[in-house]
Amino acid sequence: MTAISPEPAAASLPTRHPAAALRGKQKRHLRALAHSLTPLVRIGHEGVTGGVLDATRDALATHELVKVKLLEGAPEGRDEAGEALATGCGAHLAGAVGRVLILYRRHPERPQIALPR
Repeated sequence: MTAISPEPAAASLPTRHPAAALRGKQKRHLRALAHSLTPLVRIGHEGVTGGVLDATRDALATHELVKVKLLEGAPEGRDEAGEALATGCGAHLAGAVGRVLILYRRHPERPQIALPR
């Protein structure tokens, strides 16, 4: 497998990390909530670009919990794409099932999802 260099648009974006990591119980809860959701963002043959990050940020600002579909032609693998999206959007990677990523970012003013302790 060859290493893929990041796109210039994605590489120039600031990286943000959530305050604290999610625990296993919290990740399970988020995966259960995401089960009935449909993917709102799709990563295609160009990979994780600035446009994909913008779309993911918008979706997270609206929904808190978002599914992202990694299409067959995507140059990154599931783990690389998930880490790039989570870091670029300041979100948690709650899980990855097949070619679907589950991202969570708590709304700063009106949180809708209560995480278990």
